[in-house]
Amino acid sequence: MSDKLQIDQLSHTFKGESDIEVLDNLSLRIADGEFVTLLGPSGSGKSTIFNLVGGLIDADSGDIFIDGKRANGTLGNISYLPQQDSLLPWRTIEDNVVLVQEITGTVDREAARRLLERAGLGGYESAYPDTLSGGMRQRVAFIRSLLSPQNLMLLDEPFGALDELTRLDMQDWLLKMWEADRRSVLFITHSIEEALYMSDRILILSNKPARIIKEIEVPYDRPRNHDITLDEEFTRLRREIYLLLREGNQDD
Repeated sequence: MSDKLQIDQLSHTFKGESDIEVLDNLSLRIADGEFVTLLGPSGSGKSTIFNLVGGLIDADSGDIFIDGKRANGTLGNISYLPQQDSLLPWRTIEDNVVLVQEITGTVDREAARRLLERAGLGGYESAYPDTLSGGMRQRVAFIRSLLSPQNLMLLDEPFGALDELTRLDMQDWLLKMWEADRRSVLFITHSIEEALYMSDRILILSNKPARIIKEIEVPYDRPRNHDITLDEEFTRLRREIYLLLREGNQDD
């Protein structure tokens, strides 16, 4: 299986009155169609990794390859889903969904309507974002990401603002949609249980300057359901990751 994303020895420091070293020779791989999660302490550099991969900032040293091509500092290589849905309130749901396509110059409204229907949002095409619940708005934002032509998706805590029951429903929904599409995903969450439930692999980051202190292979087949959270191995892995995060948070 080929690598969709390859990061080699990435280091970055934010310059200022007091320099802040954020990443220290960080390397990782994401295979084509793989779902990989970053877990680490708050402020450990997860969002910086996203900004570097997305080309919003350029690393001090190291290389980023997407589909085998060096992508340092270049835009347009990824599809991005933030924690907040970022829907434009003056545009209808359908118009929000096709926004990325408008930017790239090829609009397929029929494909947008099919995805909205598949997402349980058929009939809401002409509605406005303020009439939708938080979970429905995140579905719209994810569909907008799916309509982006890029095959590498960065998901930055997309369920962080949702209540627990909606969050569980959205986990199942996103996995169902993803399994039909199988793009490569790099996912950020602060929830150990969410990472174990959704991922193929979990990369544990230390405190900054961030490095990968452990890689966890998640041993469950797909499709999944929440019964796996009651499994003894799930509980063991959750405890192992918790201890690793606590240990990593104590590193200086």
